[in-house]
Amino acid sequence: MPRRAAAVRKIINPDAKYNNVTVSILINRIMKCGKKSTAERVVYGALDLAEKQESKAAVTVLEQAIKNVTPLLEVKSRRIGGASYQVPLEVRTTRGMSLAMRWLTNAARARSGQSMMEKLAAEISAAANNQGAAIKRREDTHRMAEANRAFAHFKW
Repeated sequence: MPRRAAAVRKIINPDAKYNNVTVSILINRIMKCGKKSTAERVVYGALDLAEKQESKAAVTVLEQAIKNVTPLLEVKSRRIGGASYQVPLEVRTTRGMSLAMRWLTNAARARSGQSMMEKLAAEISAAANNQGAAIKRREDTHRMAEANRAFAHFKW
C-alpha cells in the first residue's frame, strides 16, 4: 500500500462469451502460468455444467455463489501492549469479492477426482446452494470474528 496516494485500481475488461467482469476475474484467478485460453476453457465449461445442474443462467449461478461465499467480517491481528489480539473488522466489497474468488478456486482445486472443469462446476453449484468447502470457510471466518467480538474496540 502506498503511503501518500491511493492505490490505482486496474480496470478489468469483461469476458468474451458472457460480457461479464465477474467471469473475467474468475478466469484470471483460475489461470496458471499465463495460459489464459486453458483457463477460459475450464471456466466456460464449468459455467455450462453449473447451468445444467442448477437450471438457471450461468452468470446468475456464479453471482449467487459469490454472494453466498463473500464474508462480511474477518479478523485481523493487532499488537497492543505486548499482546496480539484478533480484532474483528468489516470486509470491504473489493476484498470480499477477492476472498470469495480465492476460496472458490482453492476449494475447487482441493476436490478430488474429476477434471478441473467438473470440480469448479460442482463447487460453484454447491456455493450457490449454501454448501461446500468455500461456504464452510466463510462460516469459520464469521465464527472467529464473532468469538473475538470483545476486542472490537481495538479497531482503528
